Amino acid sequence: MKNKIFYRDAYICNFTSKIVKQAVDEDGRVFVVLEETAFYPTGGGQPHDVGTLNGIEVEDVVEIDGEIRHYVKMPLSEVAADVLGAIDWERRFDHMQQHSGQHILSAAFERLFNMKTLSFHLGKEVLTIDLGVEKLTEEDAWQAEELANRIILENRTIESKWVTEQELGNYHLRKKIAVTDNIRLVIIPDFDDNGCGGTHPDSTGQVAAIKILDWEKQKNNTRLRFICGSRVRKQLYQKHEILTQLSPLLNAPEETLVSAVRRQLEVVKDLEKALDATKETLLRYEASECLKQSEDDVVAMKFTDRAIQELQKLARIVVAQNERIIVFFVAENDGKLQFVCARGQSAGADMKKFAGEALQKINGKGGGNESFAQGGGETLVTGEELLQLLKNRL
Repeated sequence: MKNKIFYRDAYICNFTSKIVKQAVDEDGRVFVVLEETAFYPTGGGQPHDVGTLNGIEVEDVVEIDGEIRHYVKMPLSEVAADVLGAIDWERRFDHMQQHSGQHILSAAFERLFNMKTLSFHLGKEVLTIDLGVEKLTEEDAWQAEELANRIILENRTIESKWVTEQELGNYHLRKKIAVTDNIRLVIIPDFDDNGCGGTHPDSTGQVAAIKILDWEKQKNNTRLRFICGSRVRKQLYQKHEILTQLSPLLNAPEETLVSAVRRQLEVVKDLEKALDATKETLLRYEASECLKQSEDDVVAMKFTDRAIQELQKLARIVVAQNERIIVFFVAENDGKLQFVCARGQSAGADMKKFAGEALQKINGKGGGNESFAQGGGETLVTGEELLQLLKNRL
């Protein structure tokens, strides 16, 4: 552990070291191994650090067989005696806040309700923990969040220490330790003792805040999404921007935006119903006009930029108005051909067979039955040619 500067001091973001090895892995990626490093490798639910080595970007950091590999954009010059490393401090401190916040929130759920944390993920935007409980109530979530933030406000010390397997009995561990050597505990006095290899601030106050966002059932457990530290402030800023923009648009103060949105949704719903009724009237009128243009009980028409769903509805109205009629509609939409074949109850043609032949011509896909079929495909022929093919087949 002596080569891991981040365990000696998580606040060190600039350091000097020497190259032990520089090589290319099986995927062709260049990596560097240093005598010691402040770069934290991916592990324990926490993502790796990023930064630079001698000004060259470090894109990934992993620990393989005891060596920490720094994957760099290009090889480092091995002439230089020393390597200057620089950690992206903003990312490092964000991970410190999030990881400690997770410890605090998980401990709060266990202390209050004996809900154990089964897994943890630190994502780019939010964190998740899986709680070993099928149902989480609003009241329980609020109480856990309130306790967690109280621990933060108390600005308790966060201590990390290395212990032996025999010494574990001196601590009230939140979960069983999976290793027998190199055991590292992260301790919040009188609140949480937990085995962890991640980076943490030295006091709970630096976590700043914890906010639960939402949760959902995952099999027999509950997956809870939350944020900590600067992410709370960023999310507050984003939500404030949204509310600030919505308020004048809805002509309502922020505190009444929910009811204002509900009123608008009701208005939209009524307008959609009225629009659907109007469309239905227009389609019935259009169906009557289509029948006037029929020849030998066949309506064959080509359209441009007409939704296939609308043509399906129009075809059904046409054959409902005249049970002897056969309908062929072809539409040219965004570089593809689509068609509808329909017949009335008294017409004897098989629409599924017609559709099958049409699909072969346009390398398409579709389906249906004897009385109604549709499909679409490539523009291997023009709309007029496809329409003529259907008419000729009839």
